[in-house]
Amino acid sequence: MSKAFLIKNAKLVNEGETFQADLRIKEGRIEQISKQGLDQKGSERLIDAEGLYLLPGLIDDQVHFREPGLTHKAEIYTEAKAAVAGGITSFMEMPNTVPNTLTQELLEDKYQIASQRSLGNYSFFMGASNNNLDEVLKTNGKEVCGVKIFMGSSTGNMLVDEDAVLNEIFKECPLLIATHCEDEPTVRRNMELARQKYGEDVPMEQHPIIRSEEACYLSSSKAAELAKKHNTRLHILHISTAKELSLFEKGPIANKRITAEACIHHLWFTDEDYERKGSLIKWNPAVKRMEDRSAIRNAVKQDVIDVIATDHAPHTIEEKKSTYFNAPSGGPLVQHALPALLQMHKEGIYSLETIVKKTSHAVADCFQIKDRGYLREGYFADLVLVDLHKPWQVNQENILYKCGWSPFEGQQFWASVEKTFVSGHLAYDQGSFDESAKGMRLNFKRD
Repeated sequence: MSKAFLIKNAKLVNEGETFQADLRIKEGRIEQISKQGLDQKGSERLIDAEGLYLLPGLIDDQVHFREPGLTHKAEIYTEAKAAVAGGITSFMEMPNTVPNTLTQELLEDKYQIASQRSLGNYSFFMGASNNNLDEVLKTNGKEVCGVKIFMGSSTGNMLVDEDAVLNEIFKECPLLIATHCEDEPTVRRNMELARQKYGEDVPMEQHPIIRSEEACYLSSSKAAELAKKHNTRLHILHISTAKELSLFEKGPIANKRITAEACIHHLWFTDEDYERKGSLIKWNPAVKRMEDRSAIRNAVKQDVIDVIATDHAPHTIEEKKSTYFNAPSGGPLVQHALPALLQMHKEGIYSLETIVKKTSHAVADCFQIKDRGYLREGYFADLVLVDLHKPWQVNQENILYKCGWSPFEGQQFWASVEKTFVSGHLAYDQGSFDESAKGMRLNFKRD
């Protein structure tokens, strides 16, 4: 039976406001929230949160935890722990593992691993390929977050590049479809031009030119066109260009059939950072210009972009230190996403209310997650307590990813994650983990 807690004197950030209140946790859920104050009962553990801010736990709608098949890079166990230490209480993991998650049986295998090993709550995307539509259509939308289509190269057999197949998936699939959008012929053409100019020694600074604005827009606009044609519920991942923003409407998620995601790295880095960081900030889609970053930051504030995620995708440092064509794209981010966003808050870029909206409320709304994403009585107690005035520096000793590195290494953050509750369980407490309870499978409010 889960423990009962009483959190007193916290500043709660929830549904557009910040206010002082007490919050009671019982049997994994938020039993009571009171601005007038609550008295400790029986065996409740009292947590005095004076000076701390209490947020809904973050829900990350795009991670790559590499299990099965790529566990030399990461595992569900290690990366879920790092996520929880970073205030992420729930994650949705992608299908480009090995083997690719292209059957219902392989999808269920991942759920079984997570049920035994994940400290955070979890869901897994079903993968689409050029030839598995029958399997895709078997997916249970009440228990699975959505279907992932790579409209750009990926691991194994996951590039969906046949127009007839794409049309059929968008037409037939009743679930949310999440897309990685980069036009493969454009990328290949740009790659060949770079090779002609530089040989095999292509500078990392060429990455946003190879994986260009044109490649992103061609693919994103194609996805949006298909979604409009078939009234598909489409979610376009990791927007990296200002140009793509014209594809999305401003306003609440409830009014949208097409939504968009921004990732931490596109909100933080620019192409000016390649000289210093090199392959450590090589992502697909690429980190692009300062103007793109500014436009994406603004689109988040204006409700043109709906959610913020990480696209956590670790590789070993040995893999990343290779040459341009051999260094894989992606990097680890779940432990440092919230501290980075809180740093942006300190710099006046985002309010705390906006951060909570885009990392918790809006993700729950976007995916129709049941009883999570808000500080509400009766909802699961997925909570994170943060200290906005506790500086710390990212270094080798405090990085929790299995790969052992971070693009933020050496960065000083001014805010720290103090405690993380997952479904009412105090999973992380000032550097210590309690692994006696595991996370839960996410459920969805869908017909």
